[in-house]
Amino acid sequence: MAESFGSDAERYDQARPRYPQAMVDRIATDGPGPDIPDIPDIPDVLDAPGILDVGCGTGIAARQFQRAGRTVLGVEPDARMADVARRLGTAVEVATFEAWDPAGRHFDAVIAGQAWHWIDPVAGAAKAARVLRPGARLAAFWNVFQLPADLAEALATVCRRVMPDAPFDFRAVTRGGPDVYQPILAKAADGIRAAGAFGEPEQWRFDWEWTYTRDAWLEQIPTQGAFTQLPPAELAEVLEGVGAAIDAMGGGFTMPYTTVVITATRTAPA
Repeated sequence: MAESFGSDAERYDQARPRYPQAMVDRIATDGPGPDIPDIPDIPDVLDAPGILDVGCGTGIAARQFQRAGRTVLGVEPDARMADVARRLGTAVEVATFEAWDPAGRHFDAVIAGQAWHWIDPVAGAAKAARVLRPGARLAAFWNVFQLPADLAEALATVCRRVMPDAPFDFRAVTRGGPDVYQPILAKAADGIRAAGAFGEPEQWRFDWEWTYTRDAWLEQIPTQGAFTQLPPAELAEVLEGVGAAIDAMGGGFTMPYTTVVITATRTAPA
């Protein structure tokens, strides 16, 4: 499913939510600084090309970090998504992170927005450790939304009708909220610990909200994992049901979001 998002990369880039500026600023201004240990296999600070964005997609997070003054290189397995990111100003190399060749480069931070759960948590953390300077940060983050109760129920109802054989509980998925992501966060933290090259993982949380019109939310639904491969007729039925529910709410709604971050700092090699 990871590469299904590229089926409509332009829509993905336009519809998907951005990340809170407070999170971007916290990561962008963090780092080892100039007084790092003199380690022979780590290039000088001036050679470090900034931030590595793993699973960068169309460059949504990358552009936010670029606007914060950081240089960003993306790694993305889907060439369609990478093409959009490049066109919008982000340098991207097409590969899975596990297979990507860093070619001796080292970075001030490794980030992953909505992507780390597609990566082997131990191999990914070990690869990040290889390319991070001592004191630099690995930060994987996800936007978690919580639909209003009436809209969540309407979406769950139409999804159960349209996709009766789906391998997950639509009621739990549509309810949303940070608790739904705890297994993903725990798995990421365990992978970082297993890599053995980081300090103890931390979990950060940023709460915010966004107001959607009916059309704006219906534009985002086809970019979500459960719907990216849904046949057009079934997708139209989902959108019709959800659209009717939003109309009943007055044509729009405010969505509470939480951006959750698992992060750890690269320790100096022994």
